Amino acid sequence: MSPTLLFSFVIGYFAILLGVAWYTSRGSDNASFFIGNKKSNWMLVAFGMIGTSLSGVTFVSVPGGVGAGNFFYFQIVLGYLLGYLVIAFVLLPLYYRMNLTSIYTYLETRFGVNAHKAGATFFIISRAFGATARLYLVINILQLFILDKLGIPFIATTFVILLMILLYTFEGGVKTIIYTDTLQTSGMLLGLVVCTIVIIKALGTDFSGALSLLQQKGYTQIINTDIKAPSFFGKHLLGGMFIAITMTGLDQEMMQKNISVKNLKDSQKNMMSFTAVLMMVNYLFLFLGGLLYLYATKMNVTAAPDDLFPTIALSDAFSGSIGVLFIIALISALFPSVDGAITSLTSCFCIDILALNKSTESENVKKKTRLKVHVGFAVIFFILVLIFKAINDKLIIDFILKFAGITYGPLLGLFAFGIITKRKLNDKLIWLICILAPLLALLSDMLSNPDWYDKKLHASLGLGPVSHQIFNGYHIGNELIIINGIFTFAGLYLISKKEAEK
Repeated sequence: MSPTLLFSFVIGYFAILLGVAWYTSRGSDNASFFIGNKKSNWMLVAFGMIGTSLSGVTFVSVPGGVGAGNFFYFQIVLGYLLGYLVIAFVLLPLYYRMNLTSIYTYLETRFGVNAHKAGATFFIISRAFGATARLYLVINILQLFILDKLGIPFIATTFVILLMILLYTFEGGVKTIIYTDTLQTSGMLLGLVVCTIVIIKALGTDFSGALSLLQQKGYTQIINTDIKAPSFFGKHLLGGMFIAITMTGLDQEMMQKNISVKNLKDSQKNMMSFTAVLMMVNYLFLFLGGLLYLYATKMNVTAAPDDLFPTIALSDAFSGSIGVLFIIALISALFPSVDGAITSLTSCFCIDILALNKSTESENVKKKTRLKVHVGFAVIFFILVLIFKAINDKLIIDFILKFAGITYGPLLGLFAFGIITKRKLNDKLIWLICILAPLLALLSDMLSNPDWYDKKLHASLGLGPVSHQIFNGYHIGNELIIINGIFTFAGLYLISKKEAEK
């Protein structure tokens, strides 16, 4: 299909987003930007969160991963279910009871200023790197299949996309994102469903026939019983559970939308509805991944896992409509994770670092500060995407996912310690623990996964014998975030004391 025509659909899609942003941001203020004036419709929030949770990485990487990992990823999704139950019935009641705008305010109330700043800082670092990695992956696909053919350079693509995201989130913030996420999730799911149907027809079968073919190939295997494998069922289940708790329940971006709902009951309905739909959508992504590999084998198509979906969807074998739907769906999967990230980072920095909510400045001055911070994060995103492009290694996506396990660990430890215990912390030593714990977790991961890290570095440090003695072939997977949280929790216990009885 003509790259020019595909590009025109991208521009049209942007125009619709800007129209929605203009309509929803009228009369917006700081409260609208940060928490949508606590008037968000829970059904819209639940539906829109699907797009935020999946992102462009899920859109291309989950289907692409079926070839080597079957449906093992669904073990993580089952873990999500357990994590979302904890969020709905443990964390959300806490956030609503304290009437929080930023969830990290809880840490200051419980432990002091340093805990508050540490929690916010780790969120900012993790979300900034994670969101820009997802942005880089999708821009790379757009560049490869459309924009390079039009002579548009990567740097211009990145600049324009971030400018458009900035424009439609600039005024309305969360109030606008609730609606744009709903639109974008609709586009993503439409593309997913239509692409699945088209590939099934191209295979000359129906849904049940396709499922039978996938079963014959062994792709539909969900449970991995190899305890030493990173994808072992227990690791994926627990890892998925704590990934959900930390990357949703302890994440300002995701919780900012939840606490924008007017009351706790509606917010809990939002969370459980979102969970049910997310599980079905993830299974459909895995099902599509299996179909793509069947089709690739039949048509002798070769592509890297992350390139398989776009290579087939944009090939000459299909009509232009599937290419358009793929591009719209891909953009729809990208934007909710990036626009929400910039907005939540702005909120977190303004409230948790600058304490804008405690400032005695006028509303006008506060708004100007907030807008400057918003632009500042867009600039940071631009720089980070260009750095990822310079590195030009798709393994960077795997690194960012591991990076999230390192940076969210202190958040897990801090919140768990605050909720489970009644002990007081030495506020001056909190930063020390929150830095040492991730470093210990990183070292543990290096020892158990020597092939993932630089082999020469591993050998030069003499880690081989140590690795064998400690782990004996065991490889840390998604449970890294749990290990990190345990290290943090243990460290916090060492610098704590019993609360004086009243």
